[in-house]
Amino acid sequence: MTADLVYLVAGASLLLAIVLPSILGRLPLTSPMVLVGLGMLLGLTPLPDDLPLSPQDNRAAIEHITELTVLIALMGVGLALDRPLDPRQKSSRRAWSPTWRLLGIAMPLSIAGVALLGWWAGLAPAVAILLGAVLAPTDPVLASDVQVAGPATTTVIGEDVDDCAPIDEDDEVRFALTAEAGLNDGLAFPFVYLAVLVAGGGALGAGALEWVGWYLLGKTVIGVLVGVAVGHVLARVAFRAVSPALRIAERGEPLLAVAALAASYGAAEALGGYGFLAVFACAMTFRASERRHDYHRAMHEVVERLERLLTLFVLLVLGIALTRGLLENLDWRGVAIGLGLILVVRPVAGFLALSVRPVPPGERGGLTRTERGTAAFFGVRGVGSLFYLAYAAGEVEAFGQPWLWSTVGFTVVASVLVHGVLVGPVMGLLDRRERVTTG
Repeated sequence: MTADLVYLVAGASLLLAIVLPSILGRLPLTSPMVLVGLGMLLGLTPLPDDLPLSPQDNRAAIEHITELTVLIALMGVGLALDRPLDPRQKSSRRAWSPTWRLLGIAMPLSIAGVALLGWWAGLAPAVAILLGAVLAPTDPVLASDVQVAGPATTTVIGEDVDDCAPIDEDDEVRFALTAEAGLNDGLAFPFVYLAVLVAGGGALGAGALEWVGWYLLGKTVIGVLVGVAVGHVLARVAFRAVSPALRIAERGEPLLAVAALAASYGAAEALGGYGFLAVFACAMTFRASERRHDYHRAMHEVVERLERLLTLFVLLVLGIALTRGLLENLDWRGVAIGLGLILVVRPVAGFLALSVRPVPPGERGGLTRTERGTAAFFGVRGVGSLFYLAYAAGEVEAFGQPWLWSTVGFTVVASVLVHGVLVGPVMGLLDRRERVTTG
């Protein structure tokens, strides 16, 4: 893409990032739907033929752009969650019960379901496993319409709220989907590595032990510990440093969020851990320090703006690619797998996971039957899937085949459309029921 077109697309993305939220406020549309549609229209115009849209030729660029977008989204999600997490307390573990169920039950079932669909469609085992791992995570980027709004820090003017009352989430569906999106993008990595090992013939015997011991457990633990350590150190400096010059929170400098993101991700990757998990753990740990400080809100606003800009750019380019050859290799198998995941596999897996000995409704972590169905259905697929496929294609040449790109691209766009059309009415209905219940 020429420099002129880069500036044009970047400028259009920035303008749209500013005006779309207010324009779409009362319309049955979401920003991702509009951006993909605009991109498709741009793709039909006489653009230069040498635009770098081919996934095979521009794999590295796609990997790094989508990686950065997901990282920024993960930092925003971690800062936005108000519900404390203390694994030592049973009440805290129960309050996070929907998240653990979606991660520990629904996600493996979704991976297995997609892999079985792929095997039924005639895919090689490694490719089927990869497709399941790529399409399984709920995306932290495109799921903003079903996520919590942002960090609550101080008492809202005009409301009778006790300043000493604990800050917590009051929307169980949005909390479950937000926390799931923050964690499962990192937890999909072990299954991507499993596909890589299977492709190399090393997933049996000693290879299986290596996968469980290192890729599933070791790298996960390292990522979480590094994120917690970095978040703790930065929070201690920002809020309680001896030198006033180091107490960044008092100055309200929000770019510390970007520094924390880079530091936690870099440290975790350097030590062999999962950087995505480190970024989310860092944001959660930082959020747990001085929970009522307005500095969290300032940091979240900066991250949110960066995320919005990058997301719009990615979706515009995705829309252009759709009408300029990305779907050329899509066949009935890709359509069946994509729609099967969105309409059957994820909803069934999510509902089963949330229905096994659930926390009673009314308690923290408790969901009604309708709320369980909603949380199960709205597993939005998005930018994270594009990143994982680009990453895997760099590890195994066979994973870069055009059919996989067409299938993943179709699934992402189908998710944007299906979930985008339904999110307003469904979440609005839940909100109205909640208002009636609370009187």
